[in-house]
Amino acid sequence: MTETITPTTTQLNLVGMSKADYRGASSTLCQGCGHNGIAAQIVAACYELNLIPEDVVKFSGIGCSSKSPTYFMSRSFSFNGLHGRMPSLAEGSLFADTSLKGIGLSGDGDSASIGMGQFKHIVRRNLPMVYIVENNGVYGLTKGQFSATAEKGLSIKKQGKNPYLPVDIAMEALAANASFVARSFAGDPRQVKELIKAAFSHSGTAVLDIISPCVTFGNHEDSLHSYAFGKEHEVPLHEINFVPAREEITVEDFEEGTERDVTLHDGSTIVLKKLETDYDPSNKFEALRVLEEGNQKNWLVTGLIYVDPDVPSMFDMYNLPDKALNRMKESELRPDQNSLKKINASFA
Repeated sequence: MTETITPTTTQLNLVGMSKADYRGASSTLCQGCGHNGIAAQIVAACYELNLIPEDVVKFSGIGCSSKSPTYFMSRSFSFNGLHGRMPSLAEGSLFADTSLKGIGLSGDGDSASIGMGQFKHIVRRNLPMVYIVENNGVYGLTKGQFSATAEKGLSIKKQGKNPYLPVDIAMEALAANASFVARSFAGDPRQVKELIKAAFSHSGTAVLDIISPCVTFGNHEDSLHSYAFGKEHEVPLHEINFVPAREEITVEDFEEGTERDVTLHDGSTIVLKKLETDYDPSNKFEALRVLEEGNQKNWLVTGLIYVDPDVPSMFDMYNLPDKALNRMKESELRPDQNSLKKINASFA
C-alpha cells in the first residue's frame, strides 16, 4: 500500500515571492528579545507590500538593534556603520540611488546618545527612509548600562538608580520637524506591522519608536521598557490598517467606532478607527500634547502620532534627474565646457 503525499502550496505575493524570500539569517539575539519580533514584522510587512528585496537597502550602526538587519531580507543590500552614524550612510546611499527604498535600524543608544545629532538632522532633512529605533532603555550589547531613554529612578543590578530624566524619541522627532512619527510596542505585532507598511509608503523620514524589551538586562516589571509594563499600560490612539494606493476618500469628521482615512503621498491610505480618544494625527500641537499627557500619566501611547504627507522630501529639494546618479556614466555626470564657464563667471 502506497502512501499518498499531498504537496504543500507556497503562497506567493504579487511579485511572485514567498514570505521565506524576505527572511534573513537565524537570530543570535537572546530568546524573547523584542528585536526578533520587530524583524519578523518587517518580513511580514515587506511581503505584504510586494517589495522586491533587491530594491531595498538596509542600514545600521552599533548595538543589539544594529544586528537586526541580518535577520530579515538577506537578498537586500546592507550597510553596517559606525556607532551613531547610520543616518550619514543612509543619506549618501539613497541620494546616490533614489530608486532604492531605505530602512534604518537603530537603538536608543545609537540614536538617542552618540547619534542624537545625526538623528535630528536626518529627520529635519526629510530623507525618504524608514527609521526604526528599537528602544529598550539599556545598552544590552555592553551588559546592561542605562541608556538615554531609561526612565528616571529605574534601578538595575550593578548600575544603581538612574538619576536622569529620559529622552523621548517621538518628542525629539517632532521637535526636529519630522513628517511621520509613530510609536509601537514589540508585544503588539499587528500594530508594528501596519505602521511599518505605512512608513514604507511615506515620502520622507518615517520615525518609528518601538519599545522593544531587553529580556536579559531590562525586563523588570517596573520598567517602562518591559513586556509587563507595555501590556498593562499601552494606550493605542487608534486601530490602524494600511491600505495600498487607491482613490482618495476625504472624511471631514467621524464618530467613535467609525473610521477615518489619512492619504499618504503615493496615494496609499492609513485607516484609523477611533477608539476612546478623539485624536487627529495631522495636528502637531495635539501630537505634542498627547505625548506629554502620556508621560505624566505613565501611559505607553502607541499608534500614528503625527503625519504630514505634503512636506517636500530631501529628493524634492534638489533638481535630481530621473536616472539615479550612481547609474550614470562619467560623460553624463561631467559638466560640459559651456556649463563650467557659466559657473566660473558667476564667481567673478
